[in-house]
Amino acid sequence: MSPNGLDLSRSKALFRRAKRFIPGGVNSPVRAYGSVGGTPPFIASGKGPHVTDEDGNSYIDYVGSWGPLILGHADPRVVRAVKRAASAGTSFGAPTEAEIEIAEQVCQAVPSVAQVRFVSSGTEATMSAIRLARAATGRKKILKFAGCYHGHSDALLVGAGSGVATLGIPGSPGVPEEFVKLTIQAAYNDLSSVASAFKHHGKELACVLVEPVAGNMGCVPPLPGFLQGLRDLCDRHGALLVFDEVMTGFRVAWGGAQRLYKVKPDLTTFGKVIGGGLPAAAYGGKKELMQQIAPAGPVYQAGTLSGNPLAMAAGLETLRRLAEPGVYDALAEKTALLTEGLAKRAEAAGLEFTTTAVGGMFGFFFHPGPVRNFEDSKKAHEARFQAFFKSLLEQGVYLAPSPFEAAFVSLAHRPAELQQTLQAAEIAFEKAARVR
Repeated sequence: MSPNGLDLSRSKALFRRAKRFIPGGVNSPVRAYGSVGGTPPFIASGKGPHVTDEDGNSYIDYVGSWGPLILGHADPRVVRAVKRAASAGTSFGAPTEAEIEIAEQVCQAVPSVAQVRFVSSGTEATMSAIRLARAATGRKKILKFAGCYHGHSDALLVGAGSGVATLGIPGSPGVPEEFVKLTIQAAYNDLSSVASAFKHHGKELACVLVEPVAGNMGCVPPLPGFLQGLRDLCDRHGALLVFDEVMTGFRVAWGGAQRLYKVKPDLTTFGKVIGGGLPAAAYGGKKELMQQIAPAGPVYQAGTLSGNPLAMAAGLETLRRLAEPGVYDALAEKTALLTEGLAKRAEAAGLEFTTTAVGGMFGFFFHPGPVRNFEDSKKAHEARFQAFFKSLLEQGVYLAPSPFEAAFVSLAHRPAELQQTLQAAEIAFEKAARVR
């Protein structure tokens, strides 16, 4: 038993074992707890708003598999749908009716999407959307925003926020500088920096790629007019606007952030929620663009597990639930209750602290704010975050082990879990306040 009462002995043994056969002992870097120290709990199961680790510790979960579990863990309807699909076969590498059904749902819900192509990961979706944008415009360069993460393809690890920032590295070895030269950076929420980029590279820019709500520098919403400004600049210079809604799609609103903010991109990438917790992602847009994708057109992209029947079943059942009246209002109310409660308790502890929230996404910073971009988010007090994180974990509240990640509330979180979290936060803020 550790001094704080949280027994992680089995997780520690599993971590040592994992390091023998898996680089760093994990299959995605932030999971290693490098920025917060200690041993990552190895998760054994999840139900509703809770996860339980291999040592039997139970936690209220605000990671939600990094966003997709908007219904909570092991939602009964999703589990039943996956079981039905699995009993008929787990993979065919051939067309199925379920692919059509979920494609119809996405196209009906998302204002800018007339056709959609399913893939297996957000990285794959965004990489494919960029290829399509380059083919459609005949241009090579792309513009992204510092601190926005769009997957781990070579050209997108420049200023990628999130896991890259948590590890303290600027990008990645193995990425040729020739690829990096094709990626132009601007500051999120700063239209002047985008206009400057267009002034210098406008005739070479195929697309502007943006998280409409940034989720990899914490949760940073767009300032009023920012997204529309991007739309206007792209139109003026003949570039495509690509929304990376891998995180926000069906998480912040029915139809995604573009419906919430009333700005239509040319292409959109999706992930997480549309797979209902299973590996599924997609990209879509105007018909004239999507018709350039093989076999309808010359832009090649393929995948054996694209449209996997298990993922389609989980995603379709999730979307059906989210289409019910009042779902997003309920989700926003839960998130507001939590973030407003955190802000009040931080103030009572005498801490500089700010929170953000959009739909079922939220973030917080040990910083007085405002937080408008990656540079602002990096000003947050890292040591206080570490103390706060560790205290919450010891009290059974599970957050992402990085100050650069958004957090997520699910429909399964009840007032009891939210109040329990806020009670734990009072103690955690007291510990954070001792850190100078």
